[in-house]
Amino acid sequence: MSTTPIDERRAEDVDSDAQALLDELVEVGAPDLTHLSPEQARALLGDLFTPDVEPESVAAVNERKIRAYARDIRVRTYDPDPSRDLPAVVYFHGGGWVAGNLDTHDGVARSLANEGDCVVVSVDYRKGPEHPFPAAVEDAYLATKWTADNAAELGATEGLAVAGESAGGNLATVVAQMAVEKDVGAPDIDHQVLFYPVTDHSYATRSYEENADGYFLTTRAMVWFWNHYLRDDIDGANPRASPLRARERILAELPPAALYTCGYDPLRDEQFAYGEALEDAGVPVEHTHYDDMIHDFANMRRLAGPFPGVEAADDVRRRAGEALRGAFE
Repeated sequence: MSTTPIDERRAEDVDSDAQALLDELVEVGAPDLTHLSPEQARALLGDLFTPDVEPESVAAVNERKIRAYARDIRVRTYDPDPSRDLPAVVYFHGGGWVAGNLDTHDGVARSLANEGDCVVVSVDYRKGPEHPFPAAVEDAYLATKWTADNAAELGATEGLAVAGESAGGNLATVVAQMAVEKDVGAPDIDHQVLFYPVTDHSYATRSYEENADGYFLTTRAMVWFWNHYLRDDIDGANPRASPLRARERILAELPPAALYTCGYDPLRDEQFAYGEALEDAGVPVEHTHYDDMIHDFANMRRLAGPFPGVEAADDVRRRAGEALRGAFE
């Protein structure tokens, strides 16, 4: 993890593994996401993030469906030790609320279960544009409440956390805010694990300008994702889309957070702003910044085909596991 001040960063300061991946994407002529349909984007990212290798072993992995109004929500549970009662972590994958699924982020869910010594419930929430905001939020909250209500059956009565990457990090912290707002039957969330979360529907930051292109997630792609997620721009002002805009009284009641950010990420500045807003509201935040890293790196340990993995993914997964174990001790 680099400690180079942001003001002194150069393109050649990017982590060597991440740069090798970026170079390979250029070499194979990977298309610009914004030139694709949602279906094509899902296929492209699905191909990249679903490696054809033996996954990390977890003692028990099962799939089930949560019944919801006029739909089912598919979840996958990962239990590292069914002989013990453990805490639960509800995990939301990344993909800009448009792409991603249980398979593309299976590796991170497995690592969180093993490293965090927790039962992980990975949620396949609805996605835009077919199911725009707030569909993903509704599914995320319902799945979290279901996990809390069924903790005994899951062998996970020792606490509850939410976790997510990118758009999934957005959902994790929005769910935590919703649990504070709701009184009756709200899940009691003990911790948040936020990997480079989306926190604000705004592009007016220095990191959006500095990291606009060339570092995997681009400014163009974020505009594309937001446009496919929101019904219209006014939704972006809603704290359930932009958790950075939540009132301080809501932030003040949130559980402690572990926040992981990247230097070469258009979302860097809004992530820092959210961490600072939590701290200003009195919430303990353990913030680890990978200044030489690109967005989504926690899910880049094993990639498909010729694409090299990013070794730092092991480090951030280990740190997240340590944060979870510490939160529940």
